[in-house]
Amino acid sequence: MILVISCSHHPESRSRLLAKAAQQSLHNLHAPVDFLDLRTVDLPLCDGHASYDHPSSMKAKALVEKASGILIAMPIYNYGTNAITKNFIEHTGKAWQRKPVGMLCAAGGKGSYMALIPLAGSLMLDFHCHVLPRHVYATSDQFENDQITDSGVQERIDLMAGDILWLAEAVAARKHREIV
Repeated sequence: MILVISCSHHPESRSRLLAKAAQQSLHNLHAPVDFLDLRTVDLPLCDGHASYDHPSSMKAKALVEKASGILIAMPIYNYGTNAITKNFIEHTGKAWQRKPVGMLCAAGGKGSYMALIPLAGSLMLDFHCHVLPRHVYATSDQFENDQITDSGVQERIDLMAGDILWLAEAVAARKHREIV
């Protein structure tokens, strides 16, 4: 099962549009998908201790643990990933261990295209995630109202959906060989 996470609380989120498009691409590939919209999750700010026992934190962690791969869709604010994304990862921590991960982001302009590098590095170093080298970076001029208007963005989402499925299968096969 691939978990698609929408990491924005904004009611008209463009990153949520990317997440929904990724979910649809995965459905088109007949892949099992779970969709998590962080607007619907009451996660407290991570305090490094007590918040890990919060019921929402435990439910979120269980979803991440169950996933064979994860696609994270997030907005870019001030040349970096948003705090909601980071807070979610802090709460779910080791559940990310060795998971394939792909990233989709919506930004106001083209200047933040490298904003995902610190998050990718953290996921790789802290949790040994297999981060897809291809990511989807979409700017405000590629959306209109509640639609993705740039066909190139949809093509990249479709490629990412195929890549996350392929990598999830490869990682699962390797884990199976390690167990046997």
